[in-house]
Amino acid sequence: MARTILVVEDEPTLRETLAEALETDGFHVITAADGREALTRFRADRPDLVLLDLMLPELSGVEVCRILRAESATPIIMLTAKDSELDKVVGLELGADDYVTKPFSPKVLVARIRAVLRRHEAKPPGESAVLKIHDISINPGRHEVLVAGKPVELTYTEFRILHFLARRPGWVFTRGQIVEAARGEEIAVTDRSVDVHIVSLRRKLGDHGEYVETVRGVGYRFGE
Repeated sequence: MARTILVVEDEPTLRETLAEALETDGFHVITAADGREALTRFRADRPDLVLLDLMLPELSGVEVCRILRAESATPIIMLTAKDSELDKVVGLELGADDYVTKPFSPKVLVARIRAVLRRHEAKPPGESAVLKIHDISINPGRHEVLVAGKPVELTYTEFRILHFLARRPGWVFTRGQIVEAARGEEIAVTDRSVDVHIVSLRRKLGDHGEYVETVRGVGYRFGE
């Protein structure tokens, strides 16, 4: 069955071009022209991935991303015309799984979509068991984290980082190792992006965030 992509883009020509390119590549495409319509279409059709423009009428892409991530772990790729580190970091901090800067090649975009879907759907061998440590329960099969019995909503990348570190308490990992484990080698992620994910992860874990420790000059570890 073809996977469904929600394309959220206010510029009609680009929206149609994206839809045509993705349909040609075998995806089922639904579209939205503004932020409010994006939320309506998402809730009605439950797509497999969202392509989300940063600059939108009604509700901005930033706000739409925030709302979607609070409701679902569905992968989000942000489309932005702003080629600045700040915009990329903001998107990742809000829970986007990747970003693509305009202008871009449709072939490159399709490759990025497939890479994000692979990471989202993959269940690596040996990583399916529920992990319990420091009153934190991590269930990879359900993509669920409980802290003291209460659910904590994490993005896909935050979940992967937590699971990767918690599986090897006391081990120190570089940012590069964390990137490879959490996002895959296909996507270029800066050290700053990893730091942003760590900050967000600690905040969401509350008092238990102290177990995600910084090792100055090296990287991060999960405290024993």
